[in-house]
Amino acid sequence: MDKLRVGIIGTGGISASHIDGYQQCKNVEIVSGCDIDAEKLDAVCKKNNIPEQYTDHRELLVKSDVDAVSICTSHESHAEIAINALKAGKHVLSEKPMAITSMQAQQMLDVSKETGKLLMLGFVRRFGDDAELILDCKERGMFGDIYYAKASYLRRYGFPGGWFGNKARSGGGPLIDLGVHCIDLCRYLMGNPKPISVSGTTSYKLGKPVLKDTYVGDAPNEKRKADIFDVEDMATLYVRYDNGAVFYLDTSFCLNIKGPTGRIELFGDKAGAKIEPEVEFYTTMADRMVDIIPVKKAQFDFRGCFRREIKHFVDCVTLGIPCRNPAEDGLMVTKIIEAGYKSAETGREIIF
Repeated sequence: MDKLRVGIIGTGGISASHIDGYQQCKNVEIVSGCDIDAEKLDAVCKKNNIPEQYTDHRELLVKSDVDAVSICTSHESHAEIAINALKAGKHVLSEKPMAITSMQAQQMLDVSKETGKLLMLGFVRRFGDDAELILDCKERGMFGDIYYAKASYLRRYGFPGGWFGNKARSGGGPLIDLGVHCIDLCRYLMGNPKPISVSGTTSYKLGKPVLKDTYVGDAPNEKRKADIFDVEDMATLYVRYDNGAVFYLDTSFCLNIKGPTGRIELFGDKAGAKIEPEVEFYTTMADRMVDIIPVKKAQFDFRGCFRREIKHFVDCVTLGIPCRNPAEDGLMVTKIIEAGYKSAETGREIIF
């Protein structure tokens, strides 16, 4: 093909990163956009010179001559749109989370295999300089056996607003929205071990932010008062893996802390490391404790990582290279999140 023809389904905030990524690829043409909000759709398409506009993704799949689509919609619609696109013969890059239930995620994977079309998940943290450095060091044996990882992504009053607080559309709160990145990245860096059990807790203590000095998303609280908020404001997760490793996560939309804070740490029997805000290593040398800080900082760069992710998707489709973010990994992360919510609801550890 001369150029990969792409459609953008969903023109909310994250779509800008997808559009920018495709615009950096010389062998890609964005030919269509889709959103149920016609006014927002028109503004995005005009800004980015996207010629075709659709308010129904099914119409785009029938009428627009695209080879692939990016799904940038609310969580509950990922499965339906992806399945329809795959059945229509399109390759799919879907934003995280893969789906809000493991049954939906399994259906997406099954259809991808049946149609032979690529289904790639938007685990953008895998494309960071920090992740690359950790993997390089891990492959060279620097960490030894990584047996523990932990992550904290905590917002003080950082509910994004809109559908993110509506469980029917989002599938949950910070665990499925923020925690999904931590769960996937740590598992990826640990070598994708299989979970054997999950324990989780959820808290509904603070609710929707109503403070006068707090802004959420791109609008002040005054414009968010009508938003539904029936998701957890804070969650924890503890995962045991089949190789003996364990993972701990705490994450929040609303928590009384001095924040926001983000921290990811890995611990091996030879060395440990923290990833946020940039990579540092902790080990021993000559019978002494040593901290190692790379001269060139390795960290997560939002725009750069999205550009690398989009280019990888394009290369997978056009060159047939192996996909770094396969649907199988998205399914496993969905199962872990689902088990976390089930554990919180029942008060019991969930055995895989």
